[in-house]
Amino acid sequence: MCQGLSAASPPFAAFLSLTLVVFSLLAGGPVAAWRPWPQNGKMNVTDYAFGDSKKYEGSSEFVKLRYHMGPVLTTNITVHTIWYGKWDRSQKKIIREFINSISATNSPHPSVAGWWRTVQLYTDQTGANISKTVRLGEEKNDRFYSHGKSLTRLSIQSVIKSAITAKTRPLPINPRSGLYLLLTADDVYVQDFCTSVCGFHYFTFPSLVGYTLPYAWVGNSAKLCPGQCAYPFALPAYIPNQKPFKSPNGDVGVDGMISVIGHEMAELASNPLANAWYAGQDPSFPVEIADLCEGIYGTGGGGSYTGQVLDARDGATYNMNGIRRRFLVQWLWSHVLNYCTGPNALDH
Repeated sequence: MCQGLSAASPPFAAFLSLTLVVFSLLAGGPVAAWRPWPQNGKMNVTDYAFGDSKKYEGSSEFVKLRYHMGPVLTTNITVHTIWYGKWDRSQKKIIREFINSISATNSPHPSVAGWWRTVQLYTDQTGANISKTVRLGEEKNDRFYSHGKSLTRLSIQSVIKSAITAKTRPLPINPRSGLYLLLTADDVYVQDFCTSVCGFHYFTFPSLVGYTLPYAWVGNSAKLCPGQCAYPFALPAYIPNQKPFKSPNGDVGVDGMISVIGHEMAELASNPLANAWYAGQDPSFPVEIADLCEGIYGTGGGGSYTGQVLDARDGATYNMNGIRRRFLVQWLWSHVLNYCTGPNALDH
């Protein structure tokens, strides 16, 4: 549930063992951790090889993604954002446009809206699909770090509670179709940030917040660990003699956040209460639709190879178009196709 459980290219078991990081929240509550950087500690030349056998990235007869009868977000999804710490206006614009692009069906191909169509394939027990409509809701700015610059998983829920109970302009309370997105600035440390997580999602506890609200947290890693959480726009120290990709919007930290935000939103929509779509028998260790494709951005992707992506005229790397901007976002698992897919797939 933390920025995604994922399985990429064959061999599935080996890749999953490297990329799956799961931890318990408070009294055993599951939250999955997502890390976008290659985790084998060294480069493997086979990571750069791809061919017909890898047409279906991440495909595996061993992946048993199942529906566990819980709700998915079938009504229009409204994203309420909490900006924790100091954010530049330009940074906010990048993230807002990505969210707005999810429902922008007129964006050039390959598009963010095309990427979200994979999410829409997932249904609830009535057969209703996840909503195609995702819109920005209200925002709350917490410029003065009301809960400090070092947050635990528990205090993240306290930040959300403060936002919905504020005396001035509180965020609306919408348990049915609201999605609460807590974004921390580049000088804020969150428990396990950089070491095992770049983002995660769960739901708030009524005993603490007063309501059960699906939420996600994503941090800006620009100062703390860009090589870990802004990969491939920054590289870990153990990858020598390689150049990072140029970020499409000129902000390594925020461009790195975009894929994490997309990862968490896709999983929140398909598994908001940890009882809907996931693989595995134990809900404490769920493998969700973005986890299964972690690190894959294009055809041939897997391991430390992103897959075939696109180059802009200015040399920036991306794999999908938004309304006016470009983004690099990981692929998602399609339970219909039984493999990872994205709008920039070469066989589309």
